[in-house]
Amino acid sequence: TATCPSLSRFSVTQIQIADVLKELQNLDPYKSAGLDNLDPLFLKLSAAIVATPITSLFNLSFISSEIPKDWKAAAVIPFFKGGDTLDPNCYRPIFILPCLSKVFESQVNKQVTDHLESHRTFSAVQSVFRAGHGCTSATLKVLNDIITAIDKRQYCAAVFIDLAKAFDSVNHHILIGRLSSLGFSDDCRAWFTNYFADRVQCGKSEGMLSGPLAVSMGVPQGSILGPTLFSVYINDVALAAGDCLIHLYADDTILYTSGPSLDTVLSNLQTSFNAIQHSFRGLQLLLNTSKTKCMLFNRLLPAPARLTSITTLDGSDLEYVDIYKYLGVWLDCKLSFQTHIKHLQSAFYSATKPPSLTPPNLP
Repeated sequence: TATCPSLSRFSVTQIQIADVLKELQNLDPYKSAGLDNLDPLFLKLSAAIVATPITSLFNLSFISSEIPKDWKAAAVIPFFKGGDTLDPNCYRPIFILPCLSKVFESQVNKQVTDHLESHRTFSAVQSVFRAGHGCTSATLKVLNDIITAIDKRQYCAAVFIDLAKAFDSVNHHILIGRLSSLGFSDDCRAWFTNYFADRVQCGKSEGMLSGPLAVSMGVPQGSILGPTLFSVYINDVALAAGDCLIHLYADDTILYTSGPSLDTVLSNLQTSFNAIQHSFRGLQLLLNTSKTKCMLFNRLLPAPARLTSITTLDGSDLEYVDIYKYLGVWLDCKLSFQTHIKHLQSAFYSATKPPSLTPPNLP
């Protein structure tokens, strides 16, 4: 259950030169420059000289509630994942933002997350982008709940919820309203409103740059603040889980429940799934039905001849699967982990495979 946050006011405070200096000195010199062509290596080498004027620029942004437009322009580089080189779906977009914008956001993000964590804003069942919470702790929590139910000879069923382009679908008006409810001051909300305004992105490939395309929704991909803001955006979804358990990890959500009666388990799962869908719709986040799956964990109990379908609000039946990859772990319905072990073995073999000793063709 989410903890009700304190309504104490929050405003971003002045950034200190020492913090910016440290951030600049720790920059990765091998990272790409953004569309402003300001190379991280230059900033790193000149940190002692530029830290003071850069800090002044950052703090001026708070006073004016404006962010330089150049910092809101992203280059999008297509990264080939494999398959047909002519198929756009075989490429993953990599977003490159100006280095200074990420340094600035890092300082703001620290203040925001410190405020949210100190007031216990985040739901206990949300793990991502939080100190001390991660893939491992989230996976262990979910697996412990499921294994405990199985050991009690109970039925346990889960819905693995996949959202369509969740980060790109965030409604700015809803998000700003959420920040208001969390005690963010008028000046702070004005700054975030400007942060989202006038954002553009340009495609970049083989030295060629496309014209700018306006971005009117979503949290900026590749940014520092984006993941934190998305966590704030979906935080209250956990309240809709009802009698079921839920765990949120960015846009990966698992809804699960257990009990001695399979019919009751699936009925409760359907009820909670309906409520979760309504909650996501209220946030204008769309379910990716084809990638949302169900699983019945039945290591000790015999599998039923036929399972009652779990359906979406649109009436589509979700597919039951025996294997699903959740937060990097391949789960199977009997929790044998054989599939996961095989994937680990394959990855290990590929990483340690010696280079071919076949001599080159000689003329």
